This record gives sequence, structure tokens and C-alpha cells, in this order.
Amino acid sequence: MAAFRRLLASLALLAGAGAPTVALAQAEAPLKLRIVGGLAHVSQYVNHEMPFWTRELPRLSGGRIVAEIVPHDQAGLRSQEMLRVIQQGAVPFGTVLLSRVQAVDPEMSAADLAGLNPDMPTLRKHLSAFRPQLEKLMRQHHGIEVLAVYVYPAQVTFCTKPFRGLGDLAGRRVRVGSPTQADLMRALGAVPVATEFAEIMSSVRSGSVDCVVTGAMSGNTIGLHEATTHIDPQAATWGLSIFGANLAAWNALPATARKLLRDELPRLEQAIWADAERDTMQGVACNTGQAGCKAGKMGRMAVAQGSPADAERVRQIFASSVLPLWIERCGANCVAQWNQTMAPIVGIRARLP
Repeated sequence: MAAFRRLLASLALLAGAGAPTVALAQAEAPLKLRIVGGLAHVSQYVNHEMPFWTRELPRLSGGRIVAEIVPHDQAGLRSQEMLRVIQQGAVPFGTVLLSRVQAVDPEMSAADLAGLNPDMPTLRKHLSAFRPQLEKLMRQHHGIEVLAVYVYPAQVTFCTKPFRGLGDLAGRRVRVGSPTQADLMRALGAVPVATEFAEIMSSVRSGSVDCVVTGAMSGNTIGLHEATTHIDPQAATWGLSIFGANLAAWNALPATARKLLRDELPRLEQAIWADAERDTMQGVACNTGQAGCKAGKMGRMAVAQGSPADAERVRQIFASSVLPLWIERCGANCVAQWNQTMAPIVGIRARLP
């Protein structure tokens, strides 16, 4: 924490100056960037964010650009604080988990509302339709330039007691990570409990939750395959996040640095998406002890088989509950934006209550 306070102090000085302190033209000294990344210990950060900023970027720039990165949950920052600290410039470059900032700007979560994306091809299609609006919102509402959109693996349901499908969640206390996940669980008769990712294991061990919605592989990483017994692989959401820059800090970068980041960050984005899809399948395989498990710890969990009716029930709940409740929080402007960008693809129009 002391080290991170020193880092934040240097970031504040950097933001106050309005630009990185070292110019490329000065005595061959490298441009130094300070990054606050996503969740520690999960694949997105360990296998992609950290290597890109600490190894790949210096190599790609020929040593002209170097970076330091720290995961936000090891930096004393809660995920819902990331939007504000980037907006203020205290963190010039950082990763924002969109599900955790819905209270500030619920419109940003339109592409990954709970129950909307049962698989990754559907998620890709919906994000492609909404991405121009997402980038516009970030720039105009928050002064943040979106440089990449990341995704976590499918957010699936782990439980400490047997269940066959979604109908069996009624009456159970379920950890959720976003307001729309909470809407979905309430519609199923469950009791949503909002907690940070770092608090999941203590919540399960204390018995304060019966089930957890989180990533299939990230759940394996923190030990849910040992603390729970059953898993439903149906995706509730996927966990989109943006990597963005404070506009003043971004515009102050040399043009060559901006071009390099614009060229290379899409490749990082593609690698993270490919890994998220693999990790979804690997997470289920490892948690249930299948032979295909290569990247995680072998568990012995049972799979909640559900039924074909579960998928249709989720779609009905989305139309009758999740979308209308999101519109209540989001307002009239979101009705227009949804109907313009998402409704033609989803096939469900939004209306004000």
C-alpha cells in the first residue's frame, strides 16, 4: 500500500502537469506511462495486461516507451472507483469494469445486460452494434478515450448445494457483481448479494451466500471448485471492461506514442477475447474434473444440466424484467439509444415504464 501511495502521488503530479513528464525528444530518455489494470491473479491481467505493458510495449517501441502497471484490487482502489480516478486524471490510464459503474452511467452496460448474451458470438455481435455509442459516452460524459474493450470469461453460477437449473435458485442468497445480475436473480426468486470479487471466498466460507456468479476460470483460480459443489455453465453476463485514457493525458502524448498504442492495443484486445473464450471452456472442464482441463486445478463439481426451457425462461425474464428495470435506472435517452443500436439485433424494443 505504501508503494502504491507513492505511485498515486506520482500519477497525481503527472496529471497536474497535464502530460507525461518525459518527452521523446529529450536525451533519448523513455516516455514513462503509469497504468492501473484489471483484477489481480486472473488471466486478463496476468497473461495479457501485465506482459503487454511491462515487456511488449518497450520491445515494440524500441525502448522509447516504458510502463508500470498495478492491478486495481491490489492498489487500494475498488472497481467502481476506477471511472472517477481516470476521469479526474489521478490515474491517467486504466481498466474500468463496466458492470461496476452502472450506478454512475447505466447506459454503458447496454451490450452485456444479464441474460442478453448466452454465448460469445452473440456478445461480439451486440458489442459491435453498441461500441460507437460506448466510445462516445466515455468521451463526452467522462472525458475518457476508449482504447480497447476487454472481456472476462462467462459469468456462471457456483453453488454450495445441489441444483438442477435456474428454477432451483429460488430462495438462495447469490453473490452478484452488477445491478442487472441482481435483477436476473430476483426474477428467479433468489436473493442477490452484491460483493467485490476479492470478497467471494470469505462470503462462501462464512455461509453468507449460497451461490456465486463469477467467471468459470477465475472461480477456479480462487478455489471455488473446493468450496462449492455444483456449477451451472449458462452465462449470466460476460464482464466487459474498457481500457481508457484520461483525455488530457492522451492528447498530451506524442503523436508517435498515440499511433503505436492505437496500432497495438487492438491486438491485445483480440488476445484477451480469445483467452476469455478458452477460459470459459477450461473453467467448466477444470471445475468438473474433465480430461480437457489444462489451465486450472482439477475439481469434482457436478454440472447443473438445466433444461431447454431455462434458456427461453431467461429470455422472457430479460424482456419482462431485466430490460425494463435497466430502463428505469437509465431513462428516456437509453430507450432511444437501445432502440437505435440494440433492438434491431436483439429483437426486443425498450419502452419507458
